[in-house]
Amino acid sequence: MPTSPVRPDTPAPAPPWTVAVLGPGGVGGLLAALLARAGHRVICLAGPATAAALREDGLRVRSAQFDGFSVPVEAAAELREPVDLCLVTVKNTQLEEALGRVPRGMLGQGLVLPLLNGVEHLAALTRHFGEGRVVPGAIRVESTRVAPGVVEHGSPFTEIDLAGPAERLGTLRAVLRAAGVTVEVAGDESALLWTKLAFLAPFALLTTCYGMTIGEVRTERRAELVAVLGEAAAVGGACGAPVDVARSLALYEAFPSGARSSMQRDAEAGRPLELDAIGGALLRAARRHGVSVPVTARLVADLERRHRAVTP
Repeated sequence: MPTSPVRPDTPAPAPPWTVAVLGPGGVGGLLAALLARAGHRVICLAGPATAAALREDGLRVRSAQFDGFSVPVEAAAELREPVDLCLVTVKNTQLEEALGRVPRGMLGQGLVLPLLNGVEHLAALTRHFGEGRVVPGAIRVESTRVAPGVVEHGSPFTEIDLAGPAERLGTLRAVLRAAGVTVEVAGDESALLWTKLAFLAPFALLTTCYGMTIGEVRTERRAELVAVLGEAAAVGGACGAPVDVARSLALYEAFPSGARSSMQRDAEAGRPLELDAIGGALLRAARRHGVSVPVTARLVADLERRHRAVTP
């Protein structure tokens, strides 16, 4: 039987990688499952209860994009061998503690791909892992851990943007794409992170403050959605990272109307909020550059009062 021709711009399949996932929650659990399903060896780094559940039952995914599937993975409390890639997918509130699960020097020659909210985490990761190891990245997805090892993926897309030289990131892009993730590579780290923050801040702050889904925010709080997005874009521009407001508005429309932010879920569950990493980072940058952000400041202050978060 003849084989299909290989397109010249299609990267050759990468050999199986060993991938560590620091934080196998909604985002990390989904990516761990996709990579394991694609044939890579996946080691999830987690606490005792989650690690035990993963060793026993693997990862189970219910997905609007990939349907349902289960896959076995390895699990450990701490990384004990070099890997090709370490995904960092914990919450910012857990980052300092979680990094203890990956001892300095244990990574070997592998890359680190953080998919965290905010714009201020790269410095801490570079201090821990060293120069040249950390690949700036951002993800667009709605995915939630509903129990240890059980992930509900609600968005019909899973999109990652990477920043750095295309020749350096070609194999990483190929590995993620082969697992089912849409991946683009851009050259500007600051633009990548500010585009994500400008999109995320209105989504997280408004859904959490008002207890609404994104569909309800789009209709009932649209003026505030546009205002916070405009403020975040102005701050990003002042930081040298132009933000495409129209594209961000289109992304909100692409989310299922029932989608909720991870900050909203944390608030409902009584967990610490990533308010400082999202709203706090935006306010600090606004102060540095003299940009007025009154709607964002009001929402952050309201959430601080209600949830006793601290924003320097």
